[in-house]
Amino acid sequence: MDNDDRFKERKLEKIQLIIYLIPMVGWIPSLWTLYIRPDSSEKLSLSRLSVRLTIIWAIAYSLLWLGSLQSSEILTLRLLYFNGLLTSGYILTCLGLMFKIWKQKK
Repeated sequence: MDNDDRFKERKLEKIQLIIYLIPMVGWIPSLWTLYIRPDSSEKLSLSRLSVRLTIIWAIAYSLLWLGSLQSSEILTLRLLYFNGLLTSGYILTCLGLMFKIWKQKK
């Protein structure tokens, strides 16, 4: 395998890893990767991270949203505001990890 093929292969792998981190939908290819058990430990660990981040975000989002339905107006506003902060943090974390993978040299 020559140098150009290795470069293309690494670039394709980076794109695949970035797809795993797409907020709110990247868990689907990540779950598939966990199901087929890849040979790369990097893909396996990033798939686990993606699924965990999405599950944690979804549970927290749901609990905050359900809590906002059951409470007073002022508490509803606070819970929904915190929900927005949580979602923003989740998205920024995913984008930061995507950027880190893209800038990684190997």
